[in-house]
Amino acid sequence: MNEKINTFLNSGLLEKYLLGETTSAETEMVESYISKSPEVQNTYNTLQYNLEVVAKSNAVEAPKDILNNILDELDEKPVIKLNRPKKYRKWYKLSVAASVAALIFAGSSFYFYAQKQKLSKENQVVVDEIFDLRGDIAKNNKMLDNVMRQLLKLNNPETEKYIITGNERAKDLKTVAYINPKEKTSMIDVVSLPQLPEEQCYQIWAELQGKMVSLGILNEADRKLKNIPYLEDALALSITIEPKGGNSVASLKNSVAQISLQ
Repeated sequence: MNEKINTFLNSGLLEKYLLGETTSAETEMVESYISKSPEVQNTYNTLQYNLEVVAKSNAVEAPKDILNNILDELDEKPVIKLNRPKKYRKWYKLSVAASVAALIFAGSSFYFYAQKQKLSKENQVVVDEIFDLRGDIAKNNKMLDNVMRQLLKLNNPETEKYIITGNERAKDLKTVAYINPKEKTSMIDVVSLPQLPEEQCYQIWAELQGKMVSLGILNEADRKLKNIPYLEDALALSITIEPKGGNSVASLKNSVAQISLQ
């Protein structure tokens, strides 16, 4: 049995077809499989046989005297004389029983089909949650790896630590710079930054050969170790107040902190 036929047999379409619940497209597909595949034909025949067995086993026979009582009642005041059915009596009973059994089978089949669909959805939810969990684990592992790398840099004997505090214009400003001239790396830890008007920001600079080179904008909302560009032979670090978004030229008159690196 090839994989395509096996997938079809496990789809539940044959059961839906027997119960008359398939769409026109599904009906066409089922009938195509039945006509072309002996395996599907055998399974279909088996399902039909099982349906008949269930119908017979659940058949409820009408009371034997009910029809005679009705006919006797009508015979007492007949409007039109009725002849007692003889030939079709057995067929009538069987059809009633088969109808009841078919309803029972249909209800049971629908219940199990609904349970199967519900279980499939629950399984998919579990699969999605496992996938999300794996993603979270991978993300957390990456974060831990970054933290470990940062700690290694900070604990490196070659790493020099510079505490930068604010002047009278920003007394509560405090940042810590970590510079490793051997590995040529620079990081800064924003400890505290006094609040500024919305249209202003703090910007850090490096003094290099008489020029001020921007190393980025400092934001108190991002209070964590932050990599900044490493500039070899930098003489000092400065922090200034600039317009929101940063400036291309340092506003030295708005300097709030400075430290020498020599």
